Amino acid sequence: MYVKSFLIACFLLFLGGNYLTAQDHEYIGAKKCKMCHNKPTTGAQYKIWSESKHAKAMDALKGDEKTDPKCIKCHATAGSVDPDLLAGLTMEEGVSCESCHGPGSAYKSNTIMKDKKKAIANGLIIPDEKVCLKCHNDESPNFKGFNYDEYFKKIAHPIPPKEEE
Repeated sequence: MYVKSFLIACFLLFLGGNYLTAQDHEYIGAKKCKMCHNKPTTGAQYKIWSESKHAKAMDALKGDEKTDPKCIKCHATAGSVDPDLLAGLTMEEGVSCESCHGPGSAYKSNTIMKDKKKAIANGLIIPDEKVCLKCHNDESPNFKGFNYDEYFKKIAHPIPPKEEE
């Protein structure tokens, strides 16, 4: 009797613990990022992205490609994530901020973003070559090689250093 009760209690603790630690952050979309990341003082990241090939990635697809999961998984952030986690992100955004930086619902607030460790703890990804290679690889029928250092410079959007007072 006690063994059975103990096993049930362990199972419930395990189940509850997994539920509490699950981090199903939602994808909020580039418009939410724009609110803070479109100013020259923060590097105008939204403007840089909106004028990039990433922002227009869905335009590169033709006909049935626009609904083909093999294509949209790399041409739209929304095409590669669980639809239940979309909270503002649209297919039309193409490859948006959250493709590289992770879903922003938990780290979007200014109080969290000011502290890099807190932002990372809340889902912010600092992208590296591995993030890019999820799409820029030989699975693509149009792959012509990928030089991370060269292409990273083309999409760079750093926050400018603060001037000392």
